Amino acid sequence: MTTAAVNGATASAVLVLEDGRVFGGRAYGAVGETFGEAVFATGMTGYQETLTDPSYHRQVVVMTAPHIGNTGVNDEDPESRRIWVAGYVVRDPARVPSNWRSVRSLDEELAAQGVVGISGVDTRALTRHLRERGAMRAGIFSGAALSDTETLLTRVRSAPVMTGADLAAEVATTEPYVVPAIGRKRFTVAAVDLGIKGMTPQRMAERGIEVHVLPATASLDEVYASSPDGVFFSNGPGDPAAADHPVDLMGGVLERGTPLFGICFGNQILGRALGFGTFKLKYGHRGINQPVKDLATGRVEVTAHNHGFAVDAPLEGATETPHGRVEVSHVCLNDDVVEGLRLLDRPAFSVQYHPEAAAGPHDAAYLFDRFAALMEGQRA
Repeated sequence: MTTAAVNGATASAVLVLEDGRVFGGRAYGAVGETFGEAVFATGMTGYQETLTDPSYHRQVVVMTAPHIGNTGVNDEDPESRRIWVAGYVVRDPARVPSNWRSVRSLDEELAAQGVVGISGVDTRALTRHLRERGAMRAGIFSGAALSDTETLLTRVRSAPVMTGADLAAEVATTEPYVVPAIGRKRFTVAAVDLGIKGMTPQRMAERGIEVHVLPATASLDEVYASSPDGVFFSNGPGDPAAADHPVDLMGGVLERGTPLFGICFGNQILGRALGFGTFKLKYGHRGINQPVKDLATGRVEVTAHNHGFAVDAPLEGATETPHGRVEVSHVCLNDDVVEGLRLLDRPAFSVQYHPEAAAGPHDAAYLFDRFAALMEGQRA
């Protein structure tokens, strides 16, 4: 295999950051080249759910946990139809996976899906670098794609940035589909797919909700074609400042007063629909161990996150908006980033984190019950 010189040593793959820092390692998964925004995820488990989360579209994901691939890959845990990460960076991949559900190794799965990765990287040093310098463009190169550093750096710097990227329609379903309620059907929900994870409609179905999943480009008439009791806006990739259609669509839902729930990207879309701005975080929140405080109860939840943008809204008091008063309901205890919004005059709320949380934690699962209660109250 072709090798490159990195700090006097040889490597069969290199990770090149747009600020010029280079990390050497071994090819992992597919051999070739890939580009994306370098970000780090702090979960110590759930790597299969991370890889298949559409919110990671066009991102090179660095795993901070050193040992990845220990339980192999199964066909039950994917959150979507494919791996979405642009590239994958790990320190010590498992040599032999061991789990009763494993059907193939992670290396084999990455290669089969054409995902270019790199292993043997000092991910601690890389994570510290991204924390200090911020998320940035990166490229992974292996095999015939290896070249001199200046050439590779030029290619990385010519890759598109995440700011201004409208990506939801690239990962969303193109055709509507229905996830039936489990047991007795209680409600019908229209879910706008901006990059929805498979566990989200599952959590609703467990509560007797029939979920009609719609493309990101759905019209207001299409949203209401099923006469829904509630409307849901999902997580998804990209810059919320560029997502004008979902914002207009949510505005129409708010005007009708239908119970509304948004997760992650859906929280940012609600913020924009209410007139707030959004901004890019330095390195984002990605992992399954983020502490969030419910400002109404004082309860602290350990939650799953995957977002690089946030809503710019006052943390205290109610704000008047075209759709009534709104308050921030949750904040991140690490950095006071807005983690939830709640309307006081309409049945609508959202959170920035992931209450569906596969592979966990499940502290925030009650939010699906809150959504059901809103729909029950509207019906009454």
